[in-house]
Amino acid sequence: MAKPTEGVVVHIETKEDFDIFMKEAGSTLVVVDFYADWCGPCKRIKPAIEKFAVDYAGKVYFAQVNVDENSETAESENISAMPTFKLYKDDKMVDELTGANESKLAEKITRNL
Repeated sequence: MAKPTEGVVVHIETKEDFDIFMKEAGSTLVVVDFYADWCGPCKRIKPAIEKFAVDYAGKVYFAQVNVDENSETAESENISAMPTFKLYKDDKMVDELTGANESKLAEKITRNL
């Protein structure tokens, strides 16, 4: 089961895990990286996501959803391009970014803290 954990990127494997993760995160900002293994930009931004998880530990939870392995969650969140980053608070989407733009993602995280 995927639980919100400070300082790491949690891999979410099922829709049920996604729902539990969101509930347990409460009012803490959550950044979910919707990605695919075959996606070049997804691979390029992965180290930045892992660094953000450390940099924002205690303030933001980070999770990843492989859209090919967890299509139910990807479909429920209307993912149509990778990578897509969705930011949530209190189980509601508050912002999103499509594409591997590290500085724009950092800006959105800061704005939503």
